[in-house]
Amino acid sequence: MPEWPEMEHYRQELNKRIQNRTISGITVNRPKSLNVPEEEFRSTVLGAVVERVDRRAKQLVFVLRGEHYLLLHLMLGGMMVLGTEADKPERTTQIELHFGETVLYFIGLRLGYLHLYGKRGLEAELASLGPEPFDADLTAGRFADMLKTGKGNLKTCLTDQHWLAGVGNCYSDEICFAAGLLPSRRPAALEEHEAARLYTSMHSVLTEALRAGGYMEMPLYDGDERTGGFNELCRVYDRGGEPCVRCGNPIVFRTLSSRKCFFCGNCQT
Repeated sequence: MPEWPEMEHYRQELNKRIQNRTISGITVNRPKSLNVPEEEFRSTVLGAVVERVDRRAKQLVFVLRGEHYLLLHLMLGGMMVLGTEADKPERTTQIELHFGETVLYFIGLRLGYLHLYGKRGLEAELASLGPEPFDADLTAGRFADMLKTGKGNLKTCLTDQHWLAGVGNCYSDEICFAAGLLPSRRPAALEEHEAARLYTSMHSVLTEALRAGGYMEMPLYDGDERTGGFNELCRVYDRGGEPCVRCGNPIVFRTLSSRKCFFCGNCQT
């Protein structure tokens, strides 16, 4: 599932390519991916100008002129491709937004969705999300205070979108590894220097992942050589049984709080 780096990467790339462009056509192959009747979706969205693409947590917000918003959550298995008819993947698309000859194809939206909201509806939908990793007011001190009241383990805290918005299975493991902390550690039991290390690692891992285009390897457009570049840079995620890049011991794969989890049992404590 795409997380903060993937969605921020998509946001930046889409703004380069569809910002201030008019939606000239709409194809809906799966009405269940919408939250309003297809006719209402068409009448509101067709002919609208995409002023910009924003992001909140793991979701993209297509800001349409006239205070309408499309909220995209790719969820598990969802992806996008931007291109002409010749670039269309040999897969079923759930929704297509046309910008002249350029089309934004939404694929794999079986759990994901593209919902239409007004301003108040969007605010209500996003209201329960926690702070983002790079929020200006999420200082090291505030993060340490959050950990003191965190429930469960580091894995559950870091992936709880109401606690911290944008991090999921992949980057929670990568952040814990970079900090040298086991994902099973209790947040409230961390020492001050460990909390500070976790905060620094969160920023460094997410920055590196964004720079590399995230870990999802599906190219966004023809000639896209950046998207998915972090997949080869993951130190522990999906590396079960492989030698740790720090100490050489095998990376451990376990299920923790019903989530798959990867870590080094030797150099993470």
